[in-house]
Amino acid sequence: MVVTERKPAGVGFETWVDRQIREAQDRGEFDNLPGAGKPLPGLSGAHDELWWLKEKVRREEGTALPASLQLRREAAAAREAAGRAGSEAEVRRILGEINERITDAIRKPLSGPPLNLMPFDVEHVVREWRKGR
Repeated sequence: MVVTERKPAGVGFETWVDRQIREAQDRGEFDNLPGAGKPLPGLSGAHDELWWLKEKVRREEGTALPASLQLRREAAAAREAAGRAGSEAEVRRILGEINERITDAIRKPLSGPPLNLMPFDVEHVVREWRKGR
């Protein structure tokens, strides 16, 4: 809905808004909206004022995160992937790639909160990986 019309003088704000909504409904601008007729998610659980924000972040899978937080998330995922790797070479490759990104971020700080990451100790992770086999 594009509202370019100004509220006329002497007309109550609520009345003017109601008219804008009614006219948009008449034009069908609210027809076939995603989620139409479905309950709002998050209403059945405990009250959380930020439920909508958490849902948006979950849907976007962190694409809106500052670069430093995104790298932290990727480092955690890389560590998990290394634990599931099928070979020692794969563990080293996964950790090598993320360590390179972490090292670059330490040299040239990323936007957002402090990174608080150090490169993984590849030999330590490989030893843990071997024990798990």
